[in-house]
Amino acid sequence: MQASHKQRQRPRGEALQEKVLQTALELFSERGYFNTSLQDIRKAADVSIGAIYHHFKNKEELAKSLYVNLLLRMETDIQQILVRETNCQQRYREIVRFLFQMALDEPKTMQFILSAKHQEYLPDEPPICSSRPFRLMRQVLEEGMQNGEVRQMEAWVATTALFAGALRIMILHLDGVLEAPLADYLEETLACGWRAVHV
Repeated sequence: MQASHKQRQRPRGEALQEKVLQTALELFSERGYFNTSLQDIRKAADVSIGAIYHHFKNKEELAKSLYVNLLLRMETDIQQILVRETNCQQRYREIVRFLFQMALDEPKTMQFILSAKHQEYLPDEPPICSSRPFRLMRQVLEEGMQNGEVRQMEAWVATTALFAGALRIMILHLDGVLEAPLADYLEETLACGWRAVHV
């Protein structure tokens, strides 16, 4: 009787799909994609293997769904910043603030996005730097050059100069290397990036 009650409490439909995705995110971030099986996800999520296969035909499709959904969330938030801010420096500041906050609030999400070698198991997906959120970051630089706020240079060089330091600091935070809280590095990181590109 107790088991059937427990089964009735298990999530279904979208709630079950979300639970599987969240569990996969945690395990992929902690163990890596190749060291995580569908059985590991099933056990940690406390769902049946049939429930997983109902939503995802295999582990690769599950990882792809997770990857695409997370990048879509990032894209939406960055797009909102681009709509709200028109100044290149302010757009840059707000994007980096958003990414730092995401690294603090959702470290496993950022670990999965920034550190996982996605092309090893999602060969049909574009490299992370070619994904829509990162193309929007490049757009910030291109428009900054058009507006005379940023020195004329190759767009990828400018994008790397502006954002790579911030992304590296986040990885150091996620790896537990930084001696101080991530927020303590924000202003200096912003200043270094902006000095590299501004007129």
